[in-house]
Amino acid sequence: MESLLNPPLSLKSADLQQHWHELAVEERKPFFFSLASDEAQIFFKDLSTAEQLDLIGDLPDAERFAWIRLLRLDDAADLMQKLPEEARHHTLALYDERTRRELIGLMAYAEDAAGGLMNPRYIRIRPGMTVGEAARYLSSQARGSVEIVYYAYVIAADQKLVGVISFRDLILANQDATINDTMKKNVVSVPEQMDREEVLGLFSKYNFVAIPVVDDEGRMKGIVTYDDLAEVAQQEATEDMLKVGGMEALDAPYLKVSFFEMIKKRGGWLTVLFLGEMFTASAMAFFEREIERAVVLALFIPLIISSGGNSGSQASTLIIRSLAIKEIRLRDWFRVLRREIMTAIVLGAFLGLVGLLRIVIWQHWHPIYGEHYWLVAMTVAFSLLGVVVWGTISGAMLPFILRKLGFDPASASAPFVATLVDVTGLIIYFSVAQSLLRGTLL
Repeated sequence: MESLLNPPLSLKSADLQQHWHELAVEERKPFFFSLASDEAQIFFKDLSTAEQLDLIGDLPDAERFAWIRLLRLDDAADLMQKLPEEARHHTLALYDERTRRELIGLMAYAEDAAGGLMNPRYIRIRPGMTVGEAARYLSSQARGSVEIVYYAYVIAADQKLVGVISFRDLILANQDATINDTMKKNVVSVPEQMDREEVLGLFSKYNFVAIPVVDDEGRMKGIVTYDDLAEVAQQEATEDMLKVGGMEALDAPYLKVSFFEMIKKRGGWLTVLFLGEMFTASAMAFFEREIERAVVLALFIPLIISSGGNSGSQASTLIIRSLAIKEIRLRDWFRVLRREIMTAIVLGAFLGLVGLLRIVIWQHWHPIYGEHYWLVAMTVAFSLLGVVVWGTISGAMLPFILRKLGFDPASASAPFVATLVDVTGLIIYFSVAQSLLRGTLL
């Protein structure tokens, strides 16, 4: 791109968008503010909340307000929640009374709740209106600052949600019919405290454009639209990915997380995993005599435990993903268990055969496994079968157990499953060795 000190006057938003993520945070501002006004406004609204904050966080109050007011209320509330308290107070003071109350109400919700994602401005009509009256009223509302999603929500006098009607149905319906006779009454709605991940699941399940948000009494508070959840989907995917990788989710972009916060996020899980691996050392100490008498067994320890850990990690990743996107439910645990056992037996048998052939063939070229190499090969083969089956069962069932206990299944991370299977894999391996090698090597 052009020199950062001299951004081109003819820069287009498409050019900046193409190179946006190649630029450091401090490099983005001169390019952004060199855009034409209309392009800059569109570009700004498409940025993530964190990126918007980077651009306008340190602007004077009036300039910051000019940018924030471009956003929908729910997006504006998200951005202002991240402002320093003094800047937030000054920005809120610039809004009119009605908008200020709505923003304060939105900021009162938890960021990951449906109420924190919703827009309180939507098209509403009364059930006693005729279709013709509703169409004219809808036209006047659409000229205001409401969220237009091709649906009008039917609200009773007590503010309770009683129905919904699409713009298409309004156009095609008899203009003298009442809304009460035309609307759809079985409306899917979400409580204002519902977690954003559950809301996202409903959008995926029903292929909605928008979902109304209601309080405990059924009074409508606002709507959540699909585009409100675009950033949420990315955040949830990132959070799950980090958990599967064996660390806590970051609360900010990577380069904005402080050094000590990064240590905290990663150190906790590493410590837990380290303590878990200490049981592996304990297991090896327990079988110290067997290792002394048959040193050849030690050669295959990494092979055995890594195969179990890999199979468990595969299974846990598959199940975590399937639970997250609602492909399977808790009630499907037995079907999953049966399927994974059969899969694990085939995979374990295949790996066992590969391990057996490797030992037998290698023995003919380099006779290092002794006269009882066939028994050693059988020990490795049966151990691989047992460890892969156990690792797969553990990896597949642990996410179900965590979900049942109310924890995030993503906590059944691949490193966690691998650590668990390392310990049990050693026990399986040396138990098989004691059975097959007793009277020969042991």
